[in-house]
Amino acid sequence: MSGHLEVPGSIRIPVAVLAERRPGVTQWAAWSWRAVEVLEAAPDLPAWTVLREAEGRTLFLAGRAEVLFCPTDTPNYRDNLAAAAPSIWVVLRNVETDPGLRLHAVTVDAGEAHLYADTGSDLLEALPLPPGLRDRLEAFVAEHHVERMQHKRRRDRADPEALAKRPGLRRDGDDAG
Repeated sequence: MSGHLEVPGSIRIPVAVLAERRPGVTQWAAWSWRAVEVLEAAPDLPAWTVLREAEGRTLFLAGRAEVLFCPTDTPNYRDNLAAAAPSIWVVLRNVETDPGLRLHAVTVDAGEAHLYADTGSDLLEALPLPPGLRDRLEAFVAEHHVERMQHKRRRDRADPEALAKRPGLRRDGDDAG
């Protein structure tokens, strides 16, 4: 479910997602959708099972997914954990079959979520990171994070005399012709 290639040391954690459908508020959309919660324990129910209907709103178990923790992405995870409200992102994608969406991905990597936001066609929701997942993510980062030094590439200094001696370049004081 994740866009990342799996590398050694990666782990996958099963989750489930709840989504809500409400009547649309414009003439162009019959329904308004949003992911509302990520569950750490995935119930054994088929995707898009109706859990509750009330006041025109329907709560669905959108489905089950796996959240990938990858050792190469720990800098992004650290940034997420350092945020005032750490998040988990849910991606729902439009499909032709009922109910019109499918659960596409769940991630704790803000960089990956940003890629889905750039497509413009997916429904992307940032939700609070569940406490158990947060604990597991913190432990994963503590085990796998390696601080990487940023190296600035050193450029050779330009030699103004060498540039001046190149054929076809006119220097100040040369005759025009």
